[in-house]
Amino acid sequence: MTETRPTLPWRHTALAACLVALAGCSQFQPHQRPDTTLPAAWSGAEAAVPGDAAVQALPWQDFVTDPALRTLVQQALDNNRDARIAAAQVEQLRAQLRVREAARLPTVNAGVTGSRQTTGENAPISSVYTGGLLVSGWELDFFGRLESLREAVRAQYLASEEALRFTRVSLVAGVATAWLDLQANEALLALTARTLGTRETSLRLTQLRFDHGTATALELRQAESLLASARATLAQQQRQRALSRNALALLVGQSLATDPAPASVPAAPANADPVLAAVPLVLPSRVLLERPDIRSAEQQLAAANAQIGAARAAFFPRISLTASVGSASSELSGLFAGGSWGWTLAPQALLPIFDGGANRAGLASAQAGREVALAQYEKTIQTAFKEVNDALAGRDTLGAQLEAQQALVRAEAERLRLSELRLRQGVASQVEVLDAQRSLFSAEQALVQTRYARLQNRVALYRAVGGF
Repeated sequence: MTETRPTLPWRHTALAACLVALAGCSQFQPHQRPDTTLPAAWSGAEAAVPGDAAVQALPWQDFVTDPALRTLVQQALDNNRDARIAAAQVEQLRAQLRVREAARLPTVNAGVTGSRQTTGENAPISSVYTGGLLVSGWELDFFGRLESLREAVRAQYLASEEALRFTRVSLVAGVATAWLDLQANEALLALTARTLGTRETSLRLTQLRFDHGTATALELRQAESLLASARATLAQQQRQRALSRNALALLVGQSLATDPAPASVPAAPANADPVLAAVPLVLPSRVLLERPDIRSAEQQLAAANAQIGAARAAFFPRISLTASVGSASSELSGLFAGGSWGWTLAPQALLPIFDGGANRAGLASAQAGREVALAQYEKTIQTAFKEVNDALAGRDTLGAQLEAQQALVRAEAERLRLSELRLRQGVASQVEVLDAQRSLFSAEQALVQTRYARLQNRVALYRAVGGF
């Protein structure tokens, strides 16, 4: 009995080995977060939550507690043009990502072609008609060029999502800051109007005393000067209120129907104001994970790294495949007749030999782009730490400043009361009373500004930590 030896599929084995070897030559490298030296703690780290503690998210709806401000923030998120631009950019990059993903798959077209030609002056005209399905120039991505380009667009898409998130956080902070500016201007206007009425009364009394010879011309001119100063301050604050209102309308994305209702700002420092909630602070590493602009910068770095993989793959052969299946006939009427069907397969491999240095320049450009993205990533981290530390410095000092300013206002108010008492008793001059009025007005202005600066500092801290 003769034993039949099976035929070894050596051709298939060799082909599979070649494909595996080519796949191992892929130039695509997954992104790895670069090592960055981080501070161990914030300035004021005694308020930080330990890294292993559970940290509750702080949505803007919980951060903004004033109803009027919450309405304005929602209108801004719906209507602000910067937010709309950022959202449109996300959709644009999402579509580009789908284009890149589709480039890795073959494109199948259906078509019918026809040609007529002759090979000589008296030669008969020959006709060829074809129809069927065609795969044209499908690139086999053995070296990771298409994968790298897809990853670059994917990273840019993720970066745009984080940029949109940071735009929304910044928008919330911007609206809150502009609203607090407007509230401060309203409070200063009310203070100035009240002071203006007091100084008008003081000027009338001084004029009456001057007419009866009990006040000097210096005292009269001093009263006139203080009244004119209050009027100038009132006009300045009215202009500043209009500017603040315009800035708020721009952020909101539409005109303000009415002036926002005044908020109730506590006179004394407090951990929880009726306007804005307290911002939880975590360790620096947690902020790195949560702050959107840092995550966006890291995705841009990943995109630049993927571009290097695509640039390196350009040095290797580009393998493509063209195939078709359909019918061919010399007569259009017999195009799809029986026996006219067939197929073609045309692989192609192009290895760059001379390109004038274009591939090397492309690789150098991609490597330089990665260095730019790395520097921007590191700068974003440094900027984030500076902003948080600046906000913490304000949080630690504005409370003490507010208490000192309140003590100053009380002292100046008592000084004015005693000066007026001394004036009625005839042991002090009108100049002393007018000087006390001027000092009290300045102290009260500074108190209003400090109260709102403390709230604006809370907004700055909310934005600095990324809004969670």
